[in-house]
Amino acid sequence: MNFEQARYNMVEQQIRPWEVLDFSVLDLLMSIRREEFVPEAYKSLALSEAEIPLGHGGSMLVPVIEGKILQAIQVKRSDKVLEVGAGSGYFAALMAAKADWVRTVDIEPAMVNMAHDNLKRYGVENVIVEEGDAICGWPSNAPYDLIVVSGGVPQIPEALLQQVKVGGRLFAFVGDERLMTAQLVTCVADGQYRTESLFENAVPMMRNAPRKSEFKF
Repeated sequence: MNFEQARYNMVEQQIRPWEVLDFSVLDLLMSIRREEFVPEAYKSLALSEAEIPLGHGGSMLVPVIEGKILQAIQVKRSDKVLEVGAGSGYFAALMAAKADWVRTVDIEPAMVNMAHDNLKRYGVENVIVEEGDAICGWPSNAPYDLIVVSGGVPQIPEALLQQVKVGGRLFAFVGDERLMTAQLVTCVADGQYRTESLFENAVPMMRNAPRKSEFKF
């Protein structure tokens, strides 16, 4: 299979038409080889619009959604990033190419191993993969310039918001299983946040995502 041609087609036919026009994002998607982070059985589909299962109820976000997230979060070289949900390690690799460092945390041990092995094999040195439940944050390394939640939540936990630096951003899919809104939250001052609704989509719900009735303020 000609992965380079497939990668070009992914960017030009899937991602760019959905208003992902930031050249730095498109260049990044061309440079990080997605097929290196896909289970062997699905490698031929790595650059297609197919949803790639990772096992244990997990799956990779489709390429156009990955592109839209990258365009929204605008990773900077100075950013210290928390990713909630490691998956295959691919999105951490994308962010790490732009950030100072990325800490990606997953509740499923098999995902931790997959992400760690993929990132190590690919030669990514500024990502730390840890096992745990980070849906309410990872306070040992807080605060963060950027937090990305890779699955859906009914509502963004207050504890997670509190771990965003002033001037920092948090990205999450907020809603229920049927329909979610991609939100970018910016911390504009201590305890004050500005929320932008970017696009609607449905992604798998984060495991252990608190129900609204479980939130404490």
